[in-house]
Amino acid sequence: MSKFLFSEFERTSPTAWKQKIQVDLKGADYNETLLSKTNEGITIKPFYTKEDRTHYKINTPREDFKICQTIIVSDEKKANTLTLDAIERGATAIQFIAKKKFDYTVLLNEIDFKSLTIYLKLDFLDDLFINEISKYINSNKCFFQIDIIGNLAEDGNWFVNLKEDYSKLQNVVEYVENSISVSGDLYQNAGANIVQQLAYSLAHANEYLNYFGAESASKIHFQFSVGSNYFHEIAKLRAFRILWESLLIEYRVENIEAHIFAQPSTRNKTIYDYNVNMLRTTSECMSAILGGSNTIANISYDKIYAESNGFGERISRNQLLILQQESGFKDSQNIAEGSYYIESLTEQMAEKALIIFKQIEKGGGFLKQLKEGNIQRKIKENATKEEAQFNDNELILLGTNLQPNKENFMKGSLELDPFVKQRNIKTLFPPIIRKRLSENIEKKRLKNEQ
Repeated sequence: MSKFLFSEFERTSPTAWKQKIQVDLKGADYNETLLSKTNEGITIKPFYTKEDRTHYKINTPREDFKICQTIIVSDEKKANTLTLDAIERGATAIQFIAKKKFDYTVLLNEIDFKSLTIYLKLDFLDDLFINEISKYINSNKCFFQIDIIGNLAEDGNWFVNLKEDYSKLQNVVEYVENSISVSGDLYQNAGANIVQQLAYSLAHANEYLNYFGAESASKIHFQFSVGSNYFHEIAKLRAFRILWESLLIEYRVENIEAHIFAQPSTRNKTIYDYNVNMLRTTSECMSAILGGSNTIANISYDKIYAESNGFGERISRNQLLILQQESGFKDSQNIAEGSYYIESLTEQMAEKALIIFKQIEKGGGFLKQLKEGNIQRKIKENATKEEAQFNDNELILLGTNLQPNKENFMKGSLELDPFVKQRNIKTLFPPIIRKRLSENIEKKRLKNEQ
């Protein structure tokens, strides 16, 4: 029956479609009128056909994505209670963030390490402490988000110094699985475009491969932030899997897939009309799922200006639960395969990122380019361009630079400072600064509030 139906229609070639469009344009130039370019130089066409398929085989996760709840560790007993509650309410992964050493026996009490995926993000470097925790948990589902290069890039300084940081990390890598993290989220939240994020994350990871050798590849995992450009963000994550696999081939390493921990971006989040943040994070979580993330940690709608609270955390967790359990996104990491548009985007992104990666390596590697300020300069150039587009209403944040609610006042509701903070400390080089697009306009609105 299906063959009969389709035999009634003649196949139309891309050339024929283009000729028909050219006629309908009535003399207007096809390329100038209908082709557009993104900030990354990606060409967007008005239509795509199967000729745009690249047939890349992307190794997406075999298991469904994990729903992660982020918990700040300040009081171990309270954090443990929050953890058990989050698990009871549907979380299948937990990210602990700690600024100092803690009693991990209290924090991890009654937790089933065999079923739960754990991420430990420590804002300090203590190799002995990390090794202790690893032995206590004794699970390959435990990931230590340790990134000495990422800390250097964001802080402008090592934890101690280059030699000691690498020495301590070496002690960890030698005994601990999943012990090296690459903070690709930093570049997105600082204003890098998608191609830059891919290239810098790859070059960042290559620094670890160069230092620790090819055998460390299985211990490296990645953090990415996902923005609101829906299809492009799906393609970004898929493109990175291609790039990582290609890099490992050069090291003669096979069958190691990129493990991706994804979160919605904070760059496009706002303090005014903050409920719109829920719409943004929903779209971004969808991109993260379809892009093939292993774990997704949603952020609450009020994260940038409010203390952590049960309501915001419950909403953010439930967004992922609804997507997974009620919206058809369960086991959907490879759904994008075969999409002409997404495959075309993926190929272009990977190719352009590889060019930048090769330039970085030719220039001495990521660390050298970072110390010389070249990475920071390139990110700032794109961030400045985005800010100009935002100011000119070419880049829209609903409720902020389009249809703002004039009756929405926030001066008395800010529990946290949502703006970039000035730091008066000496650094080895200018750090990469995370900054939200709407900060300047929000400062003006706050100042004008009665």
